[in-house]
Amino acid sequence: MSERVIPLVDQRLRVLPAVLPPQPIAPNGLLSDRLSRPLHDLRISVTDKCNFRCNYCMPKEVFNKDYAYLPHSDLLSFEEITRLARVFVAHGVQKIRLTGGEPLLRKNLEILVSQLAQLRTPQGQPLDLTLTTNGSLLARKAQLLKEAGLQRVTVSLDGLDDAVFRQMNDVDFPVADVLAGIEAAKAAGLGLDAQGRWSGLKVNMVVKRSTNVDQILPMARHFRGSGITLRFIEYMDVGATNGWCMDEVLPSAEVVKRIQQEFPLVALEANATGETAQRWGYADAHGKFDPKLGEIGVISSVTQAFCRDCNRARLSTEGKLYLCLFASQGWDLRELMRNKQASDADLASAIAHIWQGRDDRYSELRALLPAEQQASLGRRVEMSYIGG
Repeated sequence: MSERVIPLVDQRLRVLPAVLPPQPIAPNGLLSDRLSRPLHDLRISVTDKCNFRCNYCMPKEVFNKDYAYLPHSDLLSFEEITRLARVFVAHGVQKIRLTGGEPLLRKNLEILVSQLAQLRTPQGQPLDLTLTTNGSLLARKAQLLKEAGLQRVTVSLDGLDDAVFRQMNDVDFPVADVLAGIEAAKAAGLGLDAQGRWSGLKVNMVVKRSTNVDQILPMARHFRGSGITLRFIEYMDVGATNGWCMDEVLPSAEVVKRIQQEFPLVALEANATGETAQRWGYADAHGKFDPKLGEIGVISSVTQAFCRDCNRARLSTEGKLYLCLFASQGWDLRELMRNKQASDADLASAIAHIWQGRDDRYSELRALLPAEQQASLGRRVEMSYIGG
């Protein structure tokens, strides 16, 4: 058996200066890229650190005790994040997701949540404010986050079997503590809509063929009827450190097929344009979707690329703007903000100029190329650096 070779890389890759266009671009809430995709979602990484070492994201061989994380002075302050978020909202962003690394490792994160919760769209509506976490610290943080204004949370959980889960996180963390965090989030009301319905509490499971395929049905059984939406994510080729190969990908169609052998499913319409997950609802005895039983989602970024509807921008913890999860370069907004003393109007113009030039569609291009040519698409930023 050949040894796994993991390259030593700078996960932050090439960064371009964020420049001001010749003519100012004032925000009007209708910003679109070169493929007519609007700017709707912003994912903000608040830390490059994580307390897990999942081998598909931050493998221990690279992210070891000697790995050089960003110094705190390089991280955007909460005030800087909120300022940039305000500009993005003026351009049409309606949803902000806080990510990491593991975002709950950022000290006093609830302060940032409270600042972002005060922002309003040009139409005067509050933002859809959510967070993705590995759940390890959620039990102690859920109530604080809810009180600060967080609306929803997504928890990453790759299996219910404790041995499998410890193998996946690679730091011997018990699954019971993550399940306790999910229950704490539910008790705090994270994901409960204005009508008292559970609509926003989600669990994400990355499916890796050699590791946790046998956890698909146990996960489905556990969360069916719980008010929590379980989503299965195809193992993706993010960055250069996770040793990705197509053989480890279990297509989402196979996931759905496995669940349907035990639980009948019916296809559901997307909730919104640009939604990454295909929705499947559990059926009742008459073959109709039963909301009480809930639904699952499948995210098929490898086998069924959804680039054409992608409306997400990503802001790294040190203020670099990335236009794709598989980006090979970013733009430095922190330099423009800190050292060049840009006004909000300047920041709006720079962001608009970058987004208007966006034509990223990595997953679609990869699908068109044979395996031996896919390396020609270039290196990619690490998921742990800009969030999933």
